[in-house]
Amino acid sequence: MSMEALASLPSPEELWTRLFKDLCERIGPCFVRSETRAGVQAYLRGLLSPAERKNGWQLAEEAGLSTPYAMQYLLNRAVWESDELRDLLQAYVREMLAGPDGMLVIDETGFLKKGTKSVGVQRQYSGTAGRIENCQIGVFLTYASQGDHTLVDRELYLPTSWTQDPDRCRAAHVPEEVVFATKPELAARIAVADLGCRTHGFVGDGRYGLWKPSSSAGRAGIPQAGLCIGGHLSGAGGGAERTQAGGSSRR
Repeated sequence: MSMEALASLPSPEELWTRLFKDLCERIGPCFVRSETRAGVQAYLRGLLSPAERKNGWQLAEEAGLSTPYAMQYLLNRAVWESDELRDLLQAYVREMLAGPDGMLVIDETGFLKKGTKSVGVQRQYSGTAGRIENCQIGVFLTYASQGDHTLVDRELYLPTSWTQDPDRCRAAHVPEEVVFATKPELAARIAVADLGCRTHGFVGDGRYGLWKPSSSAGRAGIPQAGLCIGGHLSGAGGGAERTQAGGSSRR
């Protein structure tokens, strides 16, 4: 839908509804079954709702369901093309959010877990918890511009306790071609994402900001994307240092 047509809608509620409908139509082909498409729409509405917590029960209640089973099925067993969905998200960002001040931001987050079956779970440091916990770690790429930001890519960290245990990986349906990669290597993999728009730079915390251009596979793609290599932001109130493609640093 064109921006001119959107501007003609009489109220913010109608604008939101139309944009949400257009987005659901855009991503619909990623979900073969109609039940899955409907579940995804309900799930997204729940995430965008004012519900205090976004767990299975709360999202089910927001969708008018009496149990969380449909939401759990959607997240645990339903099949869809996740990389295709990511590509559509990046195209949406390019069309709707991209601006001349856009930046790419790398960060990680932890997902606390109770058991040992979730892929990549082990006792490890979680910045989310601020301590060592039984958790999964994900590395995420965010596109940010003035007033807008959204996640655009992700990689799940698999520690050696997983990659060196083929039987465990096989039981969890981890593809055989997956091998161990450090978190900075995972970040390098997604930092070369082609959003189709020029970005002003790349930033991350100390773990991700101290890379050298030759240190990771895939690095060659980053300069062509118009990025500063290994943008390093120091602590609050400190200066920001960025390592350029040639290896020099500036503040």
